[in-house]
Amino acid sequence: MKLKRSTPLNIVIDPDGPIPIYMQIIIQVKSLIANKVLVPGDKLPSVRKLSRQLGVNPNTVARAYQELEREGIIRTTRGIGAFVGKSILKVSAQQRAELMNRIMDYLFTEAYHLQYSKEELYSMFMQRLENWNPS
Repeated sequence: MKLKRSTPLNIVIDPDGPIPIYMQIIIQVKSLIANKVLVPGDKLPSVRKLSRQLGVNPNTVARAYQELEREGIIRTTRGIGAFVGKSILKVSAQQRAELMNRIMDYLFTEAYHLQYSKEELYSMFMQRLENWNPS
């Protein structure tokens, strides 16, 4: 994979939020890729550099990068760095379904605590889905 460009990540974390910091990093990197801000071959900041940028422990960033690599989202080369990989699905259909169900359970739990009705949540979901353009 040829290096296209070195990319600073515009990631914002909420240390007091309900989502662990490493998951916030994972979610935002995935979002940057889905929105084509990051493309295959882009070099990610080093663990140390991103941890300084975010003001978090390097182990937190390393954990996020390890999970992203495990999922096939990024690839790392020792001494060279981490790069956005080609989107190759490395999970079974059952694993995909289980992951999406966990995500939806989290969504429903948060919606409950934010006092969204089913109708409000459905409307919001459909509006976001209409505006979603993964290609």
